[in-house]
Amino acid sequence: MGAGGWFLFASGRVRDPGDVVVWLGGAILLHDAVIAPLVLGVWLLVATTGRALMARGRGGAASGGVRGGRVRGAVRGPLRGALIVGGCLTLIALPPLLRPGRPSNATALPLDYPRNWLIALGVTAACGLAVAALRLIRGRRGGGPSHKP
Repeated sequence: MGAGGWFLFASGRVRDPGDVVVWLGGAILLHDAVIAPLVLGVWLLVATTGRALMARGRGGAASGGVRGGRVRGAVRGPLRGALIVGGCLTLIALPPLLRPGRPSNATALPLDYPRNWLIALGVTAACGLAVAALRLIRGRRGGGPSHKP
């Protein structure tokens, strides 16, 4: 970070260090006030919905059973990873997505950023689902980690 800060200010492109502080403060505020609560909310929704679906499949036993614990364990990590990567992709994509109008230089932002962002989110979701499915398949075949109470 020190080298990055040195190059940022030594290049002469930053005339007012206050602008950098405002930008960094905005990034922290955006993360803490928007992205983190959104990711946690989606995770809560998925966790409670998954728990309710598994309870319905077991005839109402909401918390018991080794199988339900294995399913939650197999899906939890890939889902968390996909949500974190999706949040990071969104944070990175926000400046081009929210840019006001077209830039005066057509080569500055030449790509279709909303489409590419959605493709990246779709690939992230597909990878998360694939990893969760592989873990579930491996667990059913007995090749997964042992379940210790």
